[in-house]
Amino acid sequence: MIIKMTEAAIDKLKELAEINEGIPRIDAEVAGGCGITVKFSILFDEPRRNDLCMEIEGIQLRMDRFTKRYLDEETEIDYQDEQGFLVGDSFTSSSCAIELD
Repeated sequence: MIIKMTEAAIDKLKELAEINEGIPRIDAEVAGGCGITVKFSILFDEPRRNDLCMEIEGIQLRMDRFTKRYLDEETEIDYQDEQGFLVGDSFTSSSCAIELD
């Protein structure tokens, strides 16, 4: 897995790391039942035992295996003042799986 960060995202993450406790992590918020919506965000949290760790520009970034499952093999993180961190492509799936006997 490759995580790329724009300069804007790196600068903002460094700024937030100085004022927030915890370690930045990529988090996947999954909602839905029949079809799912996945939204990615960056939040500051305590390290977890089975986290996947990477370092970008001297900043440690973590994610759990659940989140990794939803990220593309190559993911870009950007930051925009209006929208905050933009992690990869959030997506919606409208397909339903129906099991028939």
